[in-house]
Parts: sequence; C-alpha cells; structure tokens
Amino acid sequence: MRTLLPLVALLLAATPAWAQQRVLTLDEALRTATERQPQLRQAQANTTAANARVDQNFAPLLPQVSANLSYQRSLSEGQSVNTANSSGFISREGFNAGASVNQLIWDFGRTTGRWRSAQQSAEAQQETENQTLLDVLANVQTAYFNVLAQQSLVQVAEETLENEKARLGQVNAQVQVGTRPEIDLLQQRTAVANAQVQLIQARNNAATSRAQLNQAMGLEGPTDYAVQDAVVAPVEGEALTVDALVDTAIEGRPELAASEHQLRAQEMQISATRGAYWPRISASVSGSQAGADPTKLQWGVSGQVGLSWPLFEGGVTRAQVREQQANLTNLQAQRDALRQLVRLEVERAQLAVNAARESVSATEEALTNARERLRLAEGRYRAGVGNIIELSDAQLSATNAAVQRVQATYNLATARTELARALGRQPGLTG
Repeated sequence: MRTLLPLVALLLAATPAWAQQRVLTLDEALRTATERQPQLRQAQANTTAANARVDQNFAPLLPQVSANLSYQRSLSEGQSVNTANSSGFISREGFNAGASVNQLIWDFGRTTGRWRSAQQSAEAQQETENQTLLDVLANVQTAYFNVLAQQSLVQVAEETLENEKARLGQVNAQVQVGTRPEIDLLQQRTAVANAQVQLIQARNNAATSRAQLNQAMGLEGPTDYAVQDAVVAPVEGEALTVDALVDTAIEGRPELAASEHQLRAQEMQISATRGAYWPRISASVSGSQAGADPTKLQWGVSGQVGLSWPLFEGGVTRAQVREQQANLTNLQAQRDALRQLVRLEVERAQLAVNAARESVSATEEALTNARERLRLAEGRYRAGVGNIIELSDAQLSATNAAVQRVQATYNLATARTELARALGRQPGLTG
C-alpha cells in the first residue's frame, strides 16, 4: 500500500486542477434548474392562481346557500297591557333561525362567458409556464456550454504557458553558449509573461462563467467545480427549409399556443360583457323559524323568481364592450408580431447552426496547419536557420487556432440549443 502512495501522488500532480474538482454533468444542471430556478416557481404559482380564478368564476353558477340565526330584544315606550307594569314601557324579544338557497337561472352568458374566458386564460398561463421551462433549460444549456468552452480555453492557456516556459529554457541555454543573441532571451521572457497573463484571464473567465451557470440554475453556492463534456445532437430537421422549420415552430412554440388561448379568452370576455344588455333571471327559496320562546318557534317557507333588467346605465356596458374589442385588437397584433419574431428566431438560429458547423471543420484544418507550422519553426530555430520572431508568430498562430477550434465547437452546441428553443422543443444530447 505504501508503495502505491507515491504513484497516486504522481498521478494527481499530472492531472489538471479542474479534473480534481467536483464534476457537474449537464443532466444534473438541468435537474437542478427544474428544482431551484425561481422563474419556474413563479410561473407555477401563476398557473395555480389562474386555475383558482377558473373556480372563482364557476362558483356563481352553483347554488348559493346561506344560514342565519339571530336574537332580538327591543324596549319601546307605550301603553302596557300588564297593569302590574307601571313603567309605561313595552318589552319585546324573539329568536329567528333560517336558511336560504339562491340559484342563477340565466343571465344571457354573462357568468358562463366569464367562466369560459377564465378557462382559456388558465390554458394560456399553462402554455406560458411550458415556455418558461423551455427558456430556463435552454439558458442552462447555453451557460453550461460556455463553461465548457472557458474550461477548454484554460487548458489551451496552460499548454501555451508550459510550451513558452520550456522554450525559455532552450533559448536561455543557446544564449549562454553564444549561439543566439540576448534579445532572443528577452523576447522569450516577454512571451512567457504574456502567456501567464492569458492564463490568469482564462481562469477568471472560467470562474465567471460558472457563476453565470449557477445563476441560470437558480443555485446559490460555490463555483469550485468542473463540468463534464457534452455534445448536442443535430436538431431534427435542421437542414429543412426555413418555411418548413417555421411551420414546425408555429405548432410547437408554447408562446404561440398561449397567444391563441388569450385571443379566445378575450372573445369570450366580449360575449360575457354583451350579456349585460339583457335581463338576469334567478330564483331563491328561504325558510325560517321565529318566535319569542326558542322551544316554540313558528316556521315559514317562501320562494321567489326574480328578473332584473338594467335598462339604462349611462352607456357603461357599451363602453366596456368597446374596451374589450380594443383589447382583442391589441392581442391580435401581439400574436402577429410574435409569429414574425418566431420566424426571425428560427431563421437566425438555422443560419447560426450552418455557420458553426462549417466553422468546426475549418478550424480543425487551421489547427492542424498551425501545429505543423509551429513544429517546423521550432526545428528551424534549433537548427539556427530560424529566428525568435518566426517562432513566436508560429506559437501565437497555434494558440489562436486552438482557441478558434474551442469556440467553434461550443458555438455549434449553443446554436443547436437556440434552434431547438426556437422550434419549441428540447435539444437531444449525444455522448
């Protein structure tokens, strides 16, 4: 066991620092967001409130039952029939207990219209909650891939710094034996310092991206973790025409479904408001027991059917109808603007996917060429036919090519995430 300890220590020392940290997977990040993100809790609460408003608007359609119990005692001045009472006051007392049932019979759609309108509004809020979930998960994926990119850029910066430090030793040795001028040593020391600055910036950017991922997940906690690599699978139909993708988005976007429900809710609200032009018919039944002695109460039952018709209310109903119609026009305009926005988002996301996919293959070739150029520049410098500027340019080119490849790889993942969101669905993952 003791013989294994130096080997374990050696392996840990050879492992990058980020690999020794807690590793967060994309599935864990998405699950955390569904459990902790305040936006989702807010959307769920709004849906619950909308469903409660449905029940509130349905309540007037049901029988309204009430009960009452009272005791009354009065004292008034008058001629008392009791000659023994010389005060000249009359005292009365009594008990009353009763119950009543009121039922709306018909009000020309005012109550039912408000109820159905509330139902459509609740459906709209449910679709809004679904859209919020899609947005939250897409934001988490985008933040996750940004962390992956920054994590990879830290590795690129670390490798560059190690190369520059190793090259510094070589240049220093050649300067000491007089085969290279002292300016080469100063040039290489500057390159090492610049590489250190780049590494500091890369680590800071990585820490910032993890803080942004925490915020996207709705998590309050430390950022001392690394993220596991993940690849977004091609979005189904990403190579189709824009019109075909827009049709898919119109069918799948919860936002558009919510807009349609809002329109139907407004139309029903207009119908309910117009019902105020017509009478309201209701019926009620009540029963009671009353008397001075609670053991000898007398009972009675009464019932009535009533019709109330507001013949003139100063034009308030007509004004309310006009307001509701204007609100309907507003919602129709919002729906049309949303459809245009959906088309723009789909088209922009598809273009981003195409550009990122082509960039990946181009940056792979650029990186291969840059590394070969660096290998040749190092050989020329060692052979004494190259100079330090050529070598520095080759190293810079290799570093930039590696950065571009990282950015292209995760730009493709982000673009596919945005395309899936624009289509109203979750992107699939591979690997």
